[in-house]
Amino acid sequence: MTQKNWHIQREATRMTLARHLPARFDVAAFAQFPMVSKTRLAHQIRQDLWRCLQTVRGFSPVVQIEQADGILNVTAGGRAIQPVSRALEEQIEALLNDSSKRRRWIACAGGGH
Repeated sequence: MTQKNWHIQREATRMTLARHLPARFDVAAFAQFPMVSKTRLAHQIRQDLWRCLQTVRGFSPVVQIEQADGILNVTAGGRAIQPVSRALEEQIEALLNDSSKRRRWIACAGGGH
């Protein structure tokens, strides 16, 4: 467990950052990123995901990053009270595809030198 009760689970090519275990995705969106620090990228995404969705009752962020073929496949979302609206998934997709946030996340995670 990391500071402030965040859990990090590491496997060979995958890491998962979650507040609650077991990590689960009731809602999720996907994006690809260049090779950078998985842990730093996950924390950056988690922070903005929480800022975006903190008013959603019962939401708990989860970010999973898997390395494959020289890229990072990111699943972001988390636990949410059912039923989950499509609008919530669309908000997460929009966040992951926000070009200014992506540049900041990549720079903070060690890319873009």
